[in-house]
Amino acid sequence: MTIRWHCLPFAALPSLILYDLLRLRSEVFVVEQNCAFQDIDRLDMDAHHLLGYNEAGELAAYARLFDAGKSGEQASIGRVIVAQPFRQYGLGRELMRQALAFSDSLFGPQANKIGAQQHLERFYNEFGYEQSGPMYVEDGIPHIPMVRPA
Repeated sequence: MTIRWHCLPFAALPSLILYDLLRLRSEVFVVEQNCAFQDIDRLDMDAHHLLGYNEAGELAAYARLFDAGKSGEQASIGRVIVAQPFRQYGLGRELMRQALAFSDSLFGPQANKIGAQQHLERFYNEFGYEQSGPMYVEDGIPHIPMVRPA
């Protein structure tokens, strides 16, 4: 499967791409995970949006990237998603590789944090992230803070 990666600041997102990413986030974080929460949180405007489209023009993967000071003291990656039909292809790992590469390219190499769902700790360990604080519950889902050193 060939994925085309694009990383755009909020102001450069065409309306149909914005619709795609908001629809995917809603499908996964609200419907699939049965979690009613305010996904559109005003942080999108300060983020770069990493989008992975397949050959048919379907949004297969997404993450949002922040420089230090935009969503906390450190650079961060969040809203990491692979659409359900594409999960059997190892696309989550490619998404994280792309997210880290774009983050380093856009913001310079630096420490990077995530608020990971606890069951994904080993996945994020593969990319150098380590737990950096106690477990917390966000929107009914156990999470852990994790940091990847510079």
